Amino acid sequence: MEQPTSPALVKPEQRKRAGVYYAVTDDGLELPVVDVTHPAFAVSLGEEEQRARVAAYMQESSPFDKLPKLVRQPLLKLLLRGSVLGRAIGGASSSFLSGMNTYLLKLGPENLGDAYATPIDRKIAGTLPSFALRLRVSDLAGLLAAAARAALEAAPPERPLHLLDIAGGPAITSLNALILLQRENGRLLAGRHVEIRVLDLDPSGPRFGVRALAALSVAGAPLAGVDARLERVHYDWSNPTELVPVLEDARASGAVTLAASEGGLFEYGSDDEIVANLATLRAGSGPSFAMVGSVTRADEPMQRMRRYSQIPTRPRGLPIFRALVERAGFTLEKAIERPFSDHVTLVPNP
Repeated sequence: MEQPTSPALVKPEQRKRAGVYYAVTDDGLELPVVDVTHPAFAVSLGEEEQRARVAAYMQESSPFDKLPKLVRQPLLKLLLRGSVLGRAIGGASSSFLSGMNTYLLKLGPENLGDAYATPIDRKIAGTLPSFALRLRVSDLAGLLAAAARAALEAAPPERPLHLLDIAGGPAITSLNALILLQRENGRLLAGRHVEIRVLDLDPSGPRFGVRALAALSVAGAPLAGVDARLERVHYDWSNPTELVPVLEDARASGAVTLAASEGGLFEYGSDDEIVANLATLRAGSGPSFAMVGSVTRADEPMQRMRRYSQIPTRPRGLPIFRALVERAGFTLEKAIERPFSDHVTLVPNP
């Protein structure tokens, strides 16, 4: 297991909120740990309100709308140069949005600290695309908790639970799934060891995840008393054979194994990479296996957002994605349709 050192606290959070727990990034920022059950992070969006917010987003005008792309992008970069969120988004134009940069976008405008955030950052955090990221965490944590609940109900308490978080960064989806399980049905985790394996190229997100888990595990915190460990496994999804030893370890321990990829494999991976990863997971896991993830939409709101954000996700939409996972022997069991991405549960075919 990779043991991250405790970084120096450079920018402490001066306005701590009751019931919110905090952890420090590699850069010394003290950030709140997202807990979807706490009012500071709880979000919801009914169908009617969602339609209204998407319609309003499509009607929004920008002074940059009529500028050609060659002018628009450099100008936006110049205007956002003092914004931590703007720099994060702009820096991902040819690569992934890193786990920690994505995490900052999930905090919401009221939870960004004065030590590092600007008024522009709070404006970005209040937009519909940023709100959609907060919904994504909440939805996928709920889907993963539901899959775990169904699997653990049939499993004796001596069987561990392994959560494989592909490109998971700080693994906030997995941590929140545990929070939901502990809150709703703590007996399922009582006496059971939990392993969160973050399969990621970037070590900084998982290091924050280790500290976040520690913060959530102190007396009185949401995961107090839960026997859980988080570790990073270096993983490149273009080589899914690297999954094999992780799956073999889970199988040898008799673990209930589930997987998640929030803003990861299903959004950035190629068709062949998605199929190969799913096929490897299906071959190496047991009958209770399920996977949750987010899928980039291919509709007009997504196309509008891509005019300003050059993050190279792969818009597919559910019909194309459903056919894709069927190639790997999976069924799309459940889907929550949200702005910019859909949130799904996959189960292997019998």
